Amino acid sequence: MANKIIISRVFIVCVGLVALLNLFSPGARGEDLEKIRETGVLRHLGVPYANFVTGSGDGMDVELMRLFAESLGVEYRYVPCSWKSVIGDLTGKQVRAVGDDVEIVGSVPVRGDVIANGFTILDWRRKIVRFSSHTFPTQVWLVARADSHLTPIQPSGDTDRDIAAVKKGLKGLKVFGVLNTCLDPALYNIENTGAVVRLFEGNVNELAPAVVNGEADATLLDVPDALIALEKWPGKVKVIGPVSEMQGMGVAFDKSSVELCEAFEIFLERCRDDGIYTALVKKYYPAVFRYYPEFFRH
Repeated sequence: MANKIIISRVFIVCVGLVALLNLFSPGARGEDLEKIRETGVLRHLGVPYANFVTGSGDGMDVELMRLFAESLGVEYRYVPCSWKSVIGDLTGKQVRAVGDDVEIVGSVPVRGDVIANGFTILDWRRKIVRFSSHTFPTQVWLVARADSHLTPIQPSGDTDRDIAAVKKGLKGLKVFGVLNTCLDPALYNIENTGAVVRLFEGNVNELAPAVVNGEADATLLDVPDALIALEKWPGKVKVIGPVSEMQGMGVAFDKSSVELCEAFEIFLERCRDDGIYTALVKKYYPAVFRYYPEFFRH
Protein backbone atom coordinates (compact mmCIF):
# COMPACT_ATOMS: atom_id res chain seq x y z
CA MET A 1 0.00 0.00 0.00
CA ALA A 2 2.83 2.37 0.94
CA ASN A 3 4.50 1.76 -2.42
CA LYS A 4 1.26 2.54 -4.25
CA ILE A 5 0.93 5.84 -2.36
CA ILE A 6 4.53 6.78 -3.21
CA ILE A 7 4.04 5.88 -6.88
CA SER A 8 0.81 7.89 -6.97
CA ARG A 9 2.49 10.94 -5.47
CA VAL A 10 5.41 10.67 -7.89
CA PHE A 11 2.94 10.45 -10.77
CA ILE A 12 1.12 13.59 -9.58
CA VAL A 13 4.41 15.48 -9.26
CA CYS A 14 5.48 14.38 -12.75
CA VAL A 15 2.16 15.48 -14.24
CA GLY A 16 2.57 18.83 -12.54
CA LEU A 17 6.09 19.24 -13.91
CA VAL A 18 4.97 18.36 -17.42
CA ALA A 19 2.17 20.93 -17.20
CA LEU A 20 4.63 23.55 -15.97
CA LEU A 21 7.08 22.79 -18.78
CA ASN A 22 4.28 22.96 -21.33
CA LEU A 23 3.28 26.36 -19.99
CA PHE A 24 6.70 27.79 -20.80
CA SER A 25 7.43 25.77 -23.92
CA PRO A 26 7.36 27.36 -27.41
CA GLY A 27 4.25 25.38 -28.26
CA ALA A 28 2.23 27.16 -25.57
CA ARG A 29 3.02 30.63 -26.85
CA GLY A 30 0.40 30.61 -29.56
CA GLU A 31 -2.32 31.29 -27.01
CA ASP A 32 -1.47 35.02 -26.67
CA LEU A 33 -3.49 36.15 -29.70
CA GLU A 34 -6.24 33.60 -29.08
CA LYS A 35 -6.65 34.82 -25.50
CA ILE A 36 -6.98 38.45 -26.60
CA ARG A 37 -9.66 37.45 -29.07
CA GLU A 38 -11.43 35.50 -26.33
CA THR A 39 -11.39 38.44 -23.91
CA GLY A 40 -12.31 40.81 -26.73
CA VAL A 41 -9.90 43.56 -25.62
CA LEU A 42 -6.46 44.79 -26.68
CA ARG A 43 -4.85 46.67 -23.78
CA HIS A 44 -2.51 49.38 -25.02
CA LEU A 45 0.14 50.38 -22.48
CA GLY A 46 1.19 53.94 -23.19
CA VAL A 47 3.35 56.57 -21.54
CA PRO A 48 2.30 60.09 -22.58
CA TYR A 49 5.22 61.11 -24.76
CA ALA A 50 5.69 63.56 -27.62
CA ASN A 51 3.05 63.01 -30.31
CA PHE A 52 2.95 59.24 -29.95
CA VAL A 53 0.67 59.35 -26.91
CA THR A 54 -0.46 62.89 -26.15
CA GLY A 55 -2.42 62.09 -23.00
CA SER A 56 -5.49 63.70 -24.55
CA GLY A 57 -6.86 60.58 -26.21
CA ASP A 58 -4.89 60.81 -29.44
CA GLY A 59 -1.39 60.45 -30.83
CA MET A 60 0.27 58.48 -33.61
CA ASP A 61 0.59 55.27 -31.60
CA VAL A 62 -2.87 55.64 -30.10
CA GLU A 63 -4.39 55.78 -33.56
CA LEU A 64 -2.21 52.92 -34.77
CA MET A 65 -3.23 50.70 -31.84
CA ARG A 66 -6.91 51.53 -32.33
CA LEU A 67 -6.63 50.38 -35.92
CA PHE A 68 -4.72 47.26 -34.86
CA ALA A 69 -7.44 46.36 -32.35
CA GLU A 70 -10.05 46.88 -35.05
CA SER A 71 -8.12 44.57 -37.39
CA LEU A 72 -8.19 41.87 -34.70
CA GLY A 73 -11.91 42.35 -34.17
CA VAL A 74 -11.51 43.41 -30.53
CA GLU A 75 -12.10 46.48 -28.38
CA TYR A 76 -9.28 48.99 -27.87
CA ARG A 77 -8.41 49.99 -24.31
CA TYR A 78 -5.75 52.52 -23.34
CA VAL A 79 -3.86 51.80 -20.10
CA PRO A 80 -1.82 54.80 -18.90
CA CYS A 81 1.51 54.04 -17.25
CA SER A 82 4.96 55.52 -16.58
CA TRP A 83 8.44 54.92 -17.98
CA LYS A 84 9.36 53.31 -14.68
CA SER A 85 6.46 50.83 -14.70
CA VAL A 86 5.73 50.15 -18.37
CA ILE A 87 7.92 47.05 -18.88
CA GLY A 88 6.59 45.48 -15.68
CA ASP A 89 3.04 46.29 -16.76
CA LEU A 90 3.67 44.23 -19.90
CA THR A 91 5.85 41.37 -18.63
CA GLY A 92 5.03 41.11 -14.93
CA LYS A 93 8.73 41.62 -14.18
CA GLN A 94 10.26 44.68 -12.55
CA VAL A 95 13.59 45.32 -14.23
CA ARG A 96 16.64 47.53 -14.00
CA ALA A 97 19.01 48.28 -16.85
CA VAL A 98 22.67 47.47 -16.22
CA GLY A 99 24.50 48.76 -19.27
CA ASP A 100 23.35 46.60 -22.18
CA ASP A 101 22.06 43.96 -19.78
CA VAL A 102 18.94 43.79 -17.64
CA GLU A 103 18.35 42.68 -14.07
CA ILE A 104 14.99 41.37 -12.81
CA VAL A 105 14.37 42.88 -9.38
CA GLY A 106 10.77 41.87 -8.63
CA SER A 107 7.36 40.91 -9.95
CA VAL A 108 4.20 42.95 -10.55
CA PRO A 109 0.74 42.34 -12.04
CA VAL A 110 0.47 42.36 -15.83
CA ARG A 111 -1.74 45.27 -16.96
CA GLY A 112 -1.49 45.27 -20.75
CA ASP A 113 -0.73 43.45 -23.99
CA VAL A 114 1.40 45.87 -25.97
CA ILE A 115 3.64 48.92 -25.40
CA ALA A 116 3.36 51.63 -28.05
CA ASN A 117 4.53 55.16 -27.24
CA GLY A 118 7.67 55.83 -29.24
CA PHE A 119 9.51 52.97 -27.52
CA THR A 120 13.17 52.93 -28.56
CA ILE A 121 14.68 49.52 -29.33
CA LEU A 122 17.66 49.14 -26.98
CA ASP A 123 19.84 46.07 -26.39
CA TRP A 124 18.78 45.69 -22.77
CA ARG A 125 15.11 46.02 -23.64
CA ARG A 126 15.44 43.29 -26.28
CA LYS A 127 16.37 40.89 -23.50
CA ILE A 128 13.04 41.34 -21.70
CA VAL A 129 10.48 42.16 -24.45
CA ARG A 130 9.76 41.15 -28.05
CA PHE A 131 9.99 44.08 -30.49
CA SER A 132 8.22 44.59 -33.78
CA SER A 133 10.09 45.85 -36.82
CA HIS A 134 10.91 49.56 -36.72
CA THR A 135 7.88 51.83 -36.67
CA PHE A 136 9.78 55.14 -36.48
CA PRO A 137 13.38 56.31 -36.99
CA THR A 138 15.17 58.02 -34.15
CA GLN A 139 18.50 59.13 -32.77
CA VAL A 140 19.54 60.88 -29.58
CA TRP A 141 20.48 64.52 -30.08
CA LEU A 142 21.96 67.16 -27.80
CA VAL A 143 19.58 70.13 -27.55
CA ALA A 144 20.56 73.44 -25.96
CA ARG A 145 19.07 76.88 -25.38
CA ALA A 146 19.19 79.11 -28.46
CA ASP A 147 21.49 81.58 -26.66
CA SER A 148 23.97 78.87 -25.59
CA HIS A 149 27.61 79.29 -26.66
CA LEU A 150 27.36 75.76 -28.09
CA THR A 151 27.33 75.81 -31.88
CA PRO A 152 25.46 73.27 -34.01
CA ILE A 153 27.98 71.02 -35.74
CA GLN A 154 28.35 70.83 -39.47
CA PRO A 155 27.30 67.27 -40.44
CA SER A 156 30.28 65.43 -41.91
CA GLY A 157 28.46 62.40 -43.29
CA ASP A 158 30.24 60.27 -40.69
CA THR A 159 28.08 59.71 -37.59
CA ASP A 160 31.01 58.77 -35.34
CA ARG A 161 32.84 61.97 -36.28
CA ASP A 162 29.69 64.03 -35.67
CA ILE A 163 29.17 62.46 -32.24
CA ALA A 164 32.79 63.20 -31.30
CA ALA A 165 32.34 66.83 -32.40
CA VAL A 166 29.25 67.22 -30.20
CA LYS A 167 30.89 65.64 -27.15
CA LYS A 168 33.99 67.80 -27.53
CA GLY A 169 32.12 70.89 -26.34
CA LEU A 170 30.42 69.43 -23.25
CA LYS A 171 33.13 69.87 -20.61
CA GLY A 172 31.76 71.66 -17.55
CA LEU A 173 28.22 71.95 -18.92
CA LYS A 174 25.19 70.71 -17.02
CA VAL A 175 23.43 68.10 -19.17
CA PHE A 176 20.10 66.43 -18.41
CA GLY A 177 19.34 62.77 -19.09
CA VAL A 178 16.79 60.21 -17.87
CA LEU A 179 17.72 56.94 -16.20
CA ASN A 180 16.54 53.63 -17.74
CA THR A 181 15.38 55.23 -20.99
CA CYS A 182 16.97 55.88 -24.36
CA LEU A 183 18.07 59.21 -22.83
CA ASP A 184 20.19 57.54 -20.16
CA PRO A 185 23.56 59.39 -20.26
CA ALA A 186 25.41 56.17 -19.35
CA LEU A 187 24.45 54.68 -22.74
CA TYR A 188 26.50 57.37 -24.50
CA ASN A 189 29.38 57.87 -22.02
CA ILE A 190 28.39 61.48 -21.43
CA GLU A 191 30.20 61.63 -18.08
CA ASN A 192 33.49 60.88 -19.84
CA THR A 193 33.16 64.15 -21.76
CA GLY A 194 33.59 66.19 -18.60
CA ALA A 195 29.93 67.23 -18.59
CA VAL A 196 28.09 67.58 -15.30
CA VAL A 197 25.41 64.94 -15.77
CA ARG A 198 22.08 65.42 -14.01
CA LEU A 199 19.37 62.75 -14.02
CA PHE A 200 16.06 64.47 -14.65
CA GLU A 201 13.37 63.40 -12.20
CA GLY A 202 10.36 64.91 -13.96
CA ASN A 203 8.36 63.84 -16.99
CA VAL A 204 10.39 63.30 -20.17
CA ASN A 205 8.13 65.82 -21.93
CA GLU A 206 9.43 68.46 -19.49
CA LEU A 207 13.09 68.20 -20.52
CA ALA A 208 13.00 70.83 -23.27
CA PRO A 209 11.12 73.44 -21.21
CA ALA A 210 13.52 72.81 -18.31
CA VAL A 211 16.41 73.77 -20.60
CA VAL A 212 14.49 76.80 -21.89
CA ASN A 213 14.02 77.86 -18.25
CA GLY A 214 17.76 77.58 -17.58
CA GLU A 215 17.70 74.51 -15.32
CA ALA A 216 20.48 72.95 -17.42
CA ASP A 217 22.76 73.99 -20.25
CA ALA A 218 21.57 71.19 -22.52
CA THR A 219 19.64 67.95 -22.57
CA LEU A 220 19.56 64.67 -24.41
CA LEU A 221 16.43 64.35 -26.54
CA ASP A 222 15.44 61.80 -29.12
CA VAL A 223 14.40 62.93 -32.57
CA PRO A 224 10.59 62.92 -32.13
CA ASP A 225 10.72 64.96 -28.92
CA ALA A 226 13.33 67.32 -30.37
CA LEU A 227 11.08 67.99 -33.38
CA ILE A 228 8.20 68.79 -31.03
CA ALA A 229 10.47 71.09 -28.98
CA LEU A 230 11.52 73.01 -32.10
CA GLU A 231 7.85 73.54 -32.96
CA LYS A 232 6.73 74.49 -29.44
CA TRP A 233 9.62 76.80 -28.59
CA PRO A 234 10.76 78.32 -31.91
CA GLY A 235 13.87 80.44 -31.50
CA LYS A 236 14.44 79.21 -27.94
CA VAL A 237 16.18 75.85 -28.49
CA LYS A 238 18.67 74.53 -31.01
CA VAL A 239 19.96 71.09 -31.99
CA ILE A 240 23.72 70.79 -31.53
CA GLY A 241 24.08 67.33 -33.08
CA PRO A 242 23.88 63.58 -32.40
CA VAL A 243 25.25 61.66 -29.41
CA SER A 244 24.10 58.26 -30.71
CA GLU A 245 24.06 56.18 -33.84
CA MET A 246 20.76 55.82 -35.66
CA GLN A 247 18.16 53.96 -33.62
CA GLY A 248 14.68 52.67 -34.23
CA MET A 249 11.42 52.69 -32.32
CA GLY A 250 9.06 49.74 -32.25
CA VAL A 251 6.02 48.21 -30.62
CA ALA A 252 6.87 45.92 -27.69
CA PHE A 253 5.20 42.64 -26.75
CA ASP A 254 5.82 40.10 -24.02
CA LYS A 255 8.37 37.48 -25.07
CA SER A 256 5.60 34.85 -25.13
CA SER A 257 3.31 36.90 -27.43
CA VAL A 258 4.63 35.43 -30.67
CA GLU A 259 1.35 35.30 -32.61
CA LEU A 260 0.26 38.77 -31.48
CA CYS A 261 3.55 40.23 -32.69
CA GLU A 262 3.23 38.38 -36.01
CA ALA A 263 -0.32 39.71 -36.41
CA PHE A 264 0.97 43.24 -35.83
CA GLU A 265 3.68 42.82 -38.48
CA ILE A 266 1.05 41.80 -41.05
CA PHE A 267 -1.14 44.73 -40.00
CA LEU A 268 1.76 47.24 -40.17
CA GLU A 269 2.76 46.08 -43.64
CA ARG A 270 -0.82 46.55 -44.81
CA CYS A 271 -0.86 50.07 -43.31
CA ARG A 272 2.34 50.91 -45.18
CA ASP A 273 0.94 49.57 -48.45
CA ASP A 274 -2.37 51.45 -48.29
CA GLY A 275 -0.86 54.77 -47.09
CA ILE A 276 -2.42 54.80 -43.63
CA TYR A 277 0.96 54.69 -41.90
CA THR A 278 2.37 57.59 -43.96
CA ALA A 279 -0.76 59.64 -43.30
CA LEU A 280 -0.34 59.15 -39.54
CA VAL A 281 3.31 60.22 -39.67
CA LYS A 282 2.41 63.32 -41.69
CA LYS A 283 -0.30 64.19 -39.19
CA TYR A 284 1.90 63.98 -36.10
CA TYR A 285 5.49 64.43 -37.36
CA PRO A 286 5.43 66.29 -40.69
CA ALA A 287 9.05 67.49 -40.34
CA VAL A 288 10.58 64.03 -39.91
CA PHE A 289 10.51 63.31 -43.65
CA ARG A 290 13.21 65.98 -44.17
CA TYR A 291 15.58 64.23 -41.76
CA TYR A 292 15.03 60.56 -42.65
CA PRO A 293 13.54 60.32 -46.16
CA GLU A 294 15.04 56.87 -46.77
CA PHE A 295 13.14 55.33 -43.87
CA PHE A 296 9.78 56.35 -45.31
CA ARG A 297 10.38 55.10 -48.83
CA HIS A 298 8.28 51.94 -49.13
